[in-house]
Amino acid sequence: MNPRPSSRIDHSEDPPPVVTPEIAAEAAVWIARLHGPDRSVRMERECLDWQHRSAAHRRAFERCTDIWEEVPRVTLGTAYATASSQGAESDDSGGAYRPKRARWPLALAAVALLSLGVLFIQLWLDLGVHSTGVGGQQLVVLGDGTRMSLNTSTRVRVELGADRRSVSIEGGEALFEVAKDPRRPFVVRAGASEVVALGTVFSVRLDASRAHDDDALAVTLIEGRITLQPAHAGRSDGLAPARPLSMQPGERVRLTRAAGKAEDAAVAQVDRPRIESVVAWKRSEAIFDDATLAEAVAELNRYNRTPIVLVGGVSLANLRVSGIYRTGDTASFARDVAALHGLVVRERNGRVELETTQGGKP
Repeated sequence: MNPRPSSRIDHSEDPPPVVTPEIAAEAAVWIARLHGPDRSVRMERECLDWQHRSAAHRRAFERCTDIWEEVPRVTLGTAYATASSQGAESDDSGGAYRPKRARWPLALAAVALLSLGVLFIQLWLDLGVHSTGVGGQQLVVLGDGTRMSLNTSTRVRVELGADRRSVSIEGGEALFEVAKDPRRPFVVRAGASEVVALGTVFSVRLDASRAHDDDALAVTLIEGRITLQPAHAGRSDGLAPARPLSMQPGERVRLTRAAGKAEDAAVAQVDRPRIESVVAWKRSEAIFDDATLAEAVAELNRYNRTPIVLVGGVSLANLRVSGIYRTGDTASFARDVAALHGLVVRERNGRVELETTQGGKP
């Protein structure tokens, strides 16, 4: 069944309308009603009136219609089945759950529509989510022409509004080639920091803490100018600089904060790395220049499900490594390092172990 009435209008020259979750939910309910048994000419007229309230209403209806047509599993029957499972309740004696369908058919119908609306909202929000798995890469061209390259194990959420273009990095690394739009700054949020740009090229890497690891954020400017600042004005706690920093091409700002010290401002370090090394991952390479073995192993482990593990304490971890290595080939890296430093390579228990020779020293 065709869920419309709707006529599409070309708004390519206008800024895209901002669709709120409330408008998206209302659009989802209209889609569900138009697919229901009570569809009528009057309902279609009311739906058209609702769409004519604003460009955001029209866009919401069109996008929800696209979702309905593109995702076969979204059906009113699915929503009713979901509502049936959610409509169970326990009796007063604490016995087994029993459905309420026989007693509350109208309430069940309302819950079905609500369930479908929630499903549509989730699908709507997921349209702006992009992610990669371990070792994966993805190039995303946004609606404004911005090119966003995602590195391994990265997840971002994109929202292109009428006065602001926003990307939230939940973890991982991304390279941004930002399309110029003086009306809408491009803002990337990572940790408690945000990068503000108009038209420029820069990379952002967020290593979120787990257990006893440290938080770390690195922002490297390749072209143009950007400002790195706390995401919340007047606050410098969390993984954010103490004050806004204006960056010049070639600069990298690294922010670190010890785990468990969220109330402290992050420590900021500014350097000028080799840009070729920063973006080597786009060629599936990792470049090391007198890095410690521990640093090199940690970097290569980002790209592989079979990790390299150092068995030998601090002396082994502090060995130095230089060279260009394939990010997806831990076995070759381990063999090269073993040959260089006289180590032993063992593959067992789903990992590659590097260790000193028995009784020897690296």
